[in-house]
Amino acid sequence: MNKKKIHFWVPYPQRSAPSQRFRVEQYLPYLPQNSFSYTVLSFLDTTTWNVLYMKGHVAKKFSGMIMGFLRRMGHLFQSAGADYIFILREASPVGPPFFEWLLAKIFRKKIIYDFDDAIWIPGGEKMSWQKRFFKSTWKIKYIIRWAYKISCGNEFLCSYARTYNPNVVLLPTVFDTDRSKDKQRQETDGKKVVVGWTGSHTTLHNLEEIEQIISELRKEMDFDVYIISNKSPTWRFDFIFSKWEETSEIEDLLRMDIGLMPLKQGQWFEGKCGFKLIQYHACGIPAIASDVGINATVTLHNKTGFIARSPSEWKSYLKQLISDKHLRLQMGHAGKEHIEKNYSLHSQLPVFISLFS
Repeated sequence: MNKKKIHFWVPYPQRSAPSQRFRVEQYLPYLPQNSFSYTVLSFLDTTTWNVLYMKGHVAKKFSGMIMGFLRRMGHLFQSAGADYIFILREASPVGPPFFEWLLAKIFRKKIIYDFDDAIWIPGGEKMSWQKRFFKSTWKIKYIIRWAYKISCGNEFLCSYARTYNPNVVLLPTVFDTDRSKDKQRQETDGKKVVVGWTGSHTTLHNLEEIEQIISELRKEMDFDVYIISNKSPTWRFDFIFSKWEETSEIEDLLRMDIGLMPLKQGQWFEGKCGFKLIQYHACGIPAIASDVGINATVTLHNKTGFIARSPSEWKSYLKQLISDKHLRLQMGHAGKEHIEKNYSLHSQLPVFISLFS
């Protein structure tokens, strides 16, 4: 039997960006056993990706973008024989939906369009008008209209997509729980409690929501603050920093006793898919999160952690978890069960496979 062909049009080189790793790449090994073959086609090359968020390197970034567009032109013809085109976020990071229009209207391809952020909102978190112009966020609604199916990471994103296309599927960002199954977080008497956060440099600014709270609490209690990222925050108090590495991702997370996910208010943040919380709970780590968007669905209040609605609640819940080892263990265990059932790779694999039908 001939296998159906799926071409994944993704923004980044493979095994480099979290959203791509967890929304596309971890599903790939399961496609051949479900009668699909696949090809991954990246817009950016590794050289451009490595300097993309650094200051300077203007020539490398510009040439990398030009090469990306040339690469995409080749991908159009390479994908002529594909049965489905899966586009993560957008075919090109800047400019109008030129490639999506060609794929849908000229090549007549079935596009599966996937996104896990409120990428239609001009400016996103923080963006200059020049960058906003080149990003062309207005294009998102058109790509949705032209798509065969749309998959979104939470109900807020799905609701937006349904205003332009009824064929919308909720697909949470998930964690492969097999990776952490045989690794346990150690709760040792006398060990200093570790309060931690993980995320990319683009989300570091959310820590501003709790910076003062942590600073005040450290005057009352003795605990460590641990940050995993590709860039260190600029805090005025001591903290432990680990540069994110895929090879040590699980081991680094397991150093935490309590996970944090503060979020600012606003529609952009409503679009966040709570993946930090999913990672924490998958590793048996209780969490405290802001009452924004999907957070209260991933972290179950008073069961797998706490949902904080004010600075005083953040402080109170942190005190409670830092002081109570038994509560941390109890919530950590409940969190693992919750993720295994609702946010694990195996629980959502049938939903992912159903996109190509």
